[in-house]
Amino acid sequence: MTAERVNPPDLSPPAGFSHAVVATGSRVVFLAGQTALDGDGKVTGDTLPEQFTRALTNLLTALRAAGGTPADLTRVTVYATDVAAYREHAGELGRVWRDLAGRDYPAMAVVEVVRLWDEEAMVELDGFAVLP
Repeated sequence: MTAERVNPPDLSPPAGFSHAVVATGSRVVFLAGQTALDGDGKVTGDTLPEQFTRALTNLLTALRAAGGTPADLTRVTVYATDVAAYREHAGELGRVWRDLAGRDYPAMAVVEVVRLWDEEAMVELDGFAVLP
């Protein structure tokens, strides 16, 4: 897969995301929403950073099982039950992202939601990837 990150100079500089990603490849992977569920189906983590770490780990586990890598991600949507808390922890969440997924940022959005399927969940991530 080739992925070109496009960040036009007329838009504000992106921090932790790309404005657009142009991907060429032969397989598209649609990744289901992942929360901080452990292998037994229980939400883990008492803080947003802990839950974000587990949710991203789960998303990347699904991606790797489909044959992809973090660099293949082209789009990720983050659903948060408290965007103010997400912004408050943005620096730490960015470090988690870089540690687990690297610096090839996909196109991203953060959306506040009233609640997620699992009532204890504070964050959910879903995404798309294009594989070679």
